[in-house]
Amino acid sequence: MSYATLDLSTDARGVARLVLNRPDKHNALSAQMLADLTEAADRLAADDAVRVVVLTGAGKSFCAGGDLAWMQEQMAADPDTRAREAGKLAHMLQKLNTLPKPLIGAVQGNAFGGGVGMASVCDIAIGADHLKMGLTETRLGIIPATIGPYVIARMGEGRARRVFMNGRLFGAVDAVGLGLLVRAVPADALEDAVEAEVEPYLSCAPGAVAAAKKLARDLGPRIDEGTIAMTIAALKARWETEEAAEGIGAFFDRRKAVWMPQDQST
Repeated sequence: MSYATLDLSTDARGVARLVLNRPDKHNALSAQMLADLTEAADRLAADDAVRVVVLTGAGKSFCAGGDLAWMQEQMAADPDTRAREAGKLAHMLQKLNTLPKPLIGAVQGNAFGGGVGMASVCDIAIGADHLKMGLTETRLGIIPATIGPYVIARMGEGRARRVFMNGRLFGAVDAVGLGLLVRAVPADALEDAVEAEVEPYLSCAPGAVAAAKKLARDLGPRIDEGTIAMTIAALKARWETEEAAEGIGAFFDRRKAVWMPQDQST
């Protein structure tokens, strides 16, 4: 099945492929993509024929984070509208995080910001060894708020604090060390590596897999409506700061924000 921003198909074994399909925009998360992902997650959860879901992206990038036009709309919006839009991202991630099917990420290209959040909700994520990842929000004066619960749950707080606040980019090997990826492989070996993760599930009872995944989630860090509301409130407050206005404004003006090292003329 095709959505405006996704492709969704299921093979005879019950292996679904959910493909982020905005390659010209590096699969950035737009309002339409958030709606499509939410609907697709509901469809996959309800489809008894689906045994495993593989999440990947079309083109060179897995997911570049927030769509630029969407970000500009948030800058112009009132605080309550911003909060509602943040809630759409948070609840979409929660649906994928609690999907009662194994979710395997085939991270074929770069993942930034929300793209790291997308990788974090996968039960297993394997990446191409050339990719770069990064939580770049603080460069813009904002914070990785609504993706934060999933990133922290995936990495653990100690490892997350190495990259959660500094905006630095890191490669696939570091992503494995941080716990975001289980391993990194050459791009031409990614499909085989993903298939090796898919195959064992096809010998397991689907209901038992769903119950085991729910138990693992219940035993892990709590991510509930209270957690989601707290992250939305934190992001809403951050959007109101002078730093956010400066950082995002500088990004769209193609200049350095005032806190960045400035070029010194001689």
